[in-house]
Amino acid sequence: MSYNSFGHLFRVTTWGESHGKGIGCVIDGCPPGIRFKVSDIQADLDKRKPGQSRHTTQRKEADEVNVLSGVLEDETDPEILITTGTPISLAIWNTDQRSKDYSEIKDRYRPGHADYTYDTKYGIRDYRGGGRSSARETAARVAAGAIARKVVPGLVVRGALVQMGTKKINRENWDWDVVHKNPFFSPDASMVPEFETYLDDIRTGQNSVGAVLEVVATGVPAGIGAPVYAKLDQDICSGLMSINAVKGVEIGNGFEAAEITGVENADEMRLGKDGDIEFLSNNAGGILGGIATGQPVVARFAIKPTSSILTAVKSVTAKGEEVDVRTKGRHDPCVGIRAVPIGEAMVACAIADHYLLHRGQTGRV
Repeated sequence: MSYNSFGHLFRVTTWGESHGKGIGCVIDGCPPGIRFKVSDIQADLDKRKPGQSRHTTQRKEADEVNVLSGVLEDETDPEILITTGTPISLAIWNTDQRSKDYSEIKDRYRPGHADYTYDTKYGIRDYRGGGRSSARETAARVAAGAIARKVVPGLVVRGALVQMGTKKINRENWDWDVVHKNPFFSPDASMVPEFETYLDDIRTGQNSVGAVLEVVATGVPAGIGAPVYAKLDQDICSGLMSINAVKGVEIGNGFEAAEITGVENADEMRLGKDGDIEFLSNNAGGILGGIATGQPVVARFAIKPTSSILTAVKSVTAKGEEVDVRTKGRHDPCVGIRAVPIGEAMVACAIADHYLLHRGQTGRV
């Protein structure tokens, strides 16, 4: 299997399977001298790990990260690790996989999953949780994203869930401080009880539901990106689209731009008090012509409903038999909830990559 890497200069290769011994990544191209703590990576992994509430899969994984290479300990504080410029290898060992939960669907294609397409392409598939197609692989991306955040000085990347099924937040209630104080990563505290009731009904009905997530990056240097085949928004979209179950991505006002006029869509400019250019709006989501404007970079992505459900759905076997499939095991009724830190990581990696590309080409940032 090829294509397990992404990025140009800040390049990440992930490895491992959902029900194998572990998962992890190798980060190549990270500059030397970046200082971080293992706890920095762990904090992001803890946002994503399973079993934290009744609204996610009850698989219990500590998701403890191990830094295997590419760093030296600080002489005055051994908790601080310093990158050496060589490949950084991160590993997360699996501890609570139950392969037997998947024995009944060994030869059955689960609708909505990659079972059929994997078998068609490779002639073999890992039926134990989907192998490489499992969302478990994304923990490695989150670990890489924690390092990426350290590469760009002043970069802050935050994500939130803005819609679950038909339920949408009220943007006037947006409060970043409440995002990590509820199990849905909702920036609107008033929606938490409604999300709970809604998702409980979905689970009771042995069903699942999708979600829309939003990632906002501030401190993005103006000028990073490229105008044609390496646009910043292009690579952000590519990274977000590579996340399991993502079916749509938009930058800034996205598809809304098709519904309004040019006057409404234009991000008008004026000179600020210090003589710098100021934008009066941010419909472009912080990117024009593939290059960052210096405004917040805004990206949204849509996650489809979890394909593993207890309700029987029609399918076929590898031998061509018509069957009904019920997927046993421990699954998220809304996989979009745990995708918030994954989206943050992919945006952070893309920005770090373009930051290094820009510095390499122009000698400045």
